[in-house]
Amino acid sequence: MKNANANLMKEINLNNVRQVMKRAGTATKPQLAALTKLSVVTVNSLVKELVESDEMIEDQTIASGGGRPALTYRFNYDHSQALVIYLKENQGQRVASAAVINLENRTVSQQEYVLPAFEQQYFAEIISSFLIACPQVKVIGMGIPGQIVNGRIVVASHQELEGAALIEELEQQFQLPVIVENDVNAAVFGYQATRGEADGQSITGIYFPKKYPPGMGIYLNGTIIRGKNGMAGEIKFLPHRIDWYAERREEVLLEAASRIIQSVNAVLAPDQIVVYQEITAAEQWLDFWKSYQAREPMPHDPEVILSNTFQADYEAGMRRLTLQRLDPEAVQF
Repeated sequence: MKNANANLMKEINLNNVRQVMKRAGTATKPQLAALTKLSVVTVNSLVKELVESDEMIEDQTIASGGGRPALTYRFNYDHSQALVIYLKENQGQRVASAAVINLENRTVSQQEYVLPAFEQQYFAEIISSFLIACPQVKVIGMGIPGQIVNGRIVVASHQELEGAALIEELEQQFQLPVIVENDVNAAVFGYQATRGEADGQSITGIYFPKKYPPGMGIYLNGTIIRGKNGMAGEIKFLPHRIDWYAERREEVLLEAASRIIQSVNAVLAPDQIVVYQEITAAEQWLDFWKSYQAREPMPHDPEVILSNTFQADYEAGMRRLTLQRLDPEAVQF
């Protein structure tokens, strides 16, 4: 029991040093002791171990105010890397965008692939080529326009995705943890993370693509609200009786989209509703929404933001969500 407790304390202290070094970038042992509130003796031992594992690198010697010169250490942001793949559309083509990023969220390698159709074997080949080139990859993150239940994609905008056992098969093949995230969840997470919205704010992001059903992500207090089986936000199941795959007049789509926003406002009353839409020009959208508000009662007046940054927010969210898996956990007493 004593050994178990000692090992736990050591891991807690190691994670403490890792977190401090990741934020600081460089530090001396005395600086680390001050920042972590650990003794210099403990820091000496932990730094030795982290240097041996290549998580920290000896950097340069600096003057220390009359005493012995102090050696600085640099955090190795490339010790662990993440492979992030996300499905998107680009000028009507299905595209898989893949990037290897380091712990600083810096891009190490990046490539885009046009997908004639969704084939899991094709994804496996993409992953394999990146892992050969970047052996420091420790986690794989995938963004998809769908939801996974018990390891299988059960709801997807691209119907050929449904039924794919993505996580289990990829984890077995590559022996790495695989996380799969819904595209709109990732986008609303990325929107918040890149803009630094205030804690406690409730933000919903609603995406209206041109040829597929809409989706919604819900963000509250630093967390994506997923609901049972991750099904929160599957607004295509709202009883609006519209075939999102079929060609429709612009006014019909705008009316349906406005009703969805009104429903979200009534049920969730968020601080912000971020609307990503590809239905019409921004000016036409805003004119229609203003006229809709004038004739329909609303429970409150959220800040409705029309955004054209869905792909950028989606990518930012996937990067951050995947890197979270590589963060050392802070244990509080």
